Amino acid sequence: MTPQGTPDPTAGAAVKAADRAHVFHSWSAQGLIDPLAVAGAEGSYFWDYEGNRYLDFTSGLVFTNIGYQHPKVVAAIQEQAATMTTFAPAFAVEARSEAARLIASHTPGDLDKIFFTNGGAEAVENAIRMARLHTGRHKVLSAYRSYHGGTHTAINLTGDPRRWASDSGSAGVVRFWAPFLYRSPFHATTEAEECERALRHLEDTLVFEGAATVAAIILESVPGTAGIMTPPPGYLPGVRALCDKYGIVLVLDEVMAGFGRTGKWFALEHYDVVPDLLTFAKGVNSGYVPLGGVAISAKIAETFEHRPFPGGLTYSGHPLACAAAVATIQVMEEEGIVEQAAHIGRAVLEPGLREIAERHPSVGEVRGSGVFWALELVRSKETREPLVPYNATGADNAPMAAFGAACKKNGLWPFINMNRTHVVPPCNVTEAEAKEGLAVLDEALTVADRHTV
Repeated sequence: MTPQGTPDPTAGAAVKAADRAHVFHSWSAQGLIDPLAVAGAEGSYFWDYEGNRYLDFTSGLVFTNIGYQHPKVVAAIQEQAATMTTFAPAFAVEARSEAARLIASHTPGDLDKIFFTNGGAEAVENAIRMARLHTGRHKVLSAYRSYHGGTHTAINLTGDPRRWASDSGSAGVVRFWAPFLYRSPFHATTEAEECERALRHLEDTLVFEGAATVAAIILESVPGTAGIMTPPPGYLPGVRALCDKYGIVLVLDEVMAGFGRTGKWFALEHYDVVPDLLTFAKGVNSGYVPLGGVAISAKIAETFEHRPFPGGLTYSGHPLACAAAVATIQVMEEEGIVEQAAHIGRAVLEPGLREIAERHPSVGEVRGSGVFWALELVRSKETREPLVPYNATGADNAPMAAFGAACKKNGLWPFINMNRTHVVPPCNVTEAEAKEGLAVLDEALTVADRHTV
């Protein structure tokens, strides 16, 4: 790793050349991308081989909840590698057992059994398989404006454009509109109206689909990439009640929102709801080694007490990944990282972003909690027309591309999706770092303002 602040353009050029010759990148037209060669990272920052340092307001892909290169987690991975680098999943291994115990100590209700996967998409795949086998039903309801992963079942449950190219396996998947007051599909004007109408729409969908054919409803507790639309009070408990009424499994996807991101261990804690299955990944070990999983309720675990669960992964509960999870959760507990995320959101991000919104005509709405925020960028605050069209590419996306370039020019790496910029730094970002990022956002938004009417 190139030491911070020590430029080495020759090494960077070699890394870039090898990447362009051999690496096939996800979600990309290969000939149209220009990936940055990264030399190193620490805490809330990373830097390139030219000596440019960036404050990471993306947390990677919203997974470095404790920042880059936390020494205690790095040491735990090194110690585990020295004692047991890997072992098959059918055995009881200390790192795996302890990771499961610690995760279960923070999950709500009786979600005490942990099925480990390599990431969030596989967690969703297996959660849906469990729900279908538990109920003997096949249909699954998922929301528009959602993302559940890139594997076969997960991508077909997804409600954003990344599904479109692979939309060939959606048999049994039914989509519905979840609440989003700023762009209400229900013509609501208050959170109470949005909640009531969204629940009525969901129950109508269940009735007309045949509730007795529905195995599960899957929702992100707080949708992530699709826009960080925090649900109105009462909505998630209302979905829980509908699931109980019709014998449906409730799956809450906490892959992005979990492990401190919203200022709680899990986002569902804001809404006083307990699902039957909870999927997680990303923040469970800050992405240091790939890991995900499903937290399973007692009644669903009982289904497989004497009946084999037909699913498994070669690297399920990989010792290195689990050692990283153990260390990460211990760091979060010892250093008060969940509390820090809540504090930064309350004291710095929310007031700072709302002040920014007042100054910029391009900011239509600010929403979020903890270190999980979105700015909805618009051409007009009155009409709420998005700054760029839905799923815009090329010239249509020029205003957002220009905004992103302005952020990077001043040392901030932004998370941009469609007409939004998300503010998702590490959960242990400092007040000074958060304010530094807000200052860059404030200046960069003058570029977006030029495209308002």
